[in-house]
Amino acid sequence: MPYLSRIHLNPLRTQAQRMLNNPQVLHAAVLGGLSHQPVTERVLWRLETHQHHLAVLILTQTKPSWEHLVEQAGWPNADEPQALVKPYEPLLDQIQRGRTFAFRLKANPTSAAKKLIKPTKAQAERLAGERPRGVRVAHTKLPEQVDWLLAKLHRAGCTVPTDIINDNKVSAVRATDRRRLRFQKNGRRADAPVLLEAVTFDGLLQVDDPAATRSALLDGIGTGKAYGFGLLTLAPPRPLQES
Repeated sequence: MPYLSRIHLNPLRTQAQRMLNNPQVLHAAVLGGLSHQPVTERVLWRLETHQHHLAVLILTQTKPSWEHLVEQAGWPNADEPQALVKPYEPLLDQIQRGRTFAFRLKANPTSAAKKLIKPTKAQAERLAGERPRGVRVAHTKLPEQVDWLLAKLHRAGCTVPTDIINDNKVSAVRATDRRRLRFQKNGRRADAPVLLEAVTFDGLLQVDDPAATRSALLDGIGTGKAYGFGLLTLAPPRPLQES
């Protein structure tokens, strides 16, 4: 049975700062919450800021334990609970054809390309192989990122309704945060830095294929899942504000 967890993080603590600066550190802490090691199940997570509180949302396929995360990077002696774990099945049961939900997705929009105008040395070597599968190329422009999202949601059995803004028909989705992540892999300065395009999308979706939507919720969307991307979350629909 899958579970969705929310753990508050204290940004003033040293370990929390390390987690915020390097997604690999936080990913390792997330995997440490599962009893079956090494971890083979799909784990999705996302950093979330809500009403001036910093938290990490985590979707696991088995019931986790987050005492270590609270102890290292939270408020272990606080009166209010710092880790909340809830079964995910009740939400999955609500995924029915025709229902509309508000959604949030932090994604790393990329696509595979077999031809590049100015490939790097590593990209050129990969494309020169006998059976090249292409290299991952990030979408850096907002229209491309939105198109990528709409295509992914379509594959996930969803359609995005439209808004009328300034007499123009636009998809009911907003890119509420766009930034480039840069960090050292494995924390070693000698390694080439990891560069990722991070986009947080908020919007509305309508379920057309419940089975495909449930699969997308459990498996995630896009690449970079180990770095905090791909977790699609749903909530009751609410009006979108013009950005």
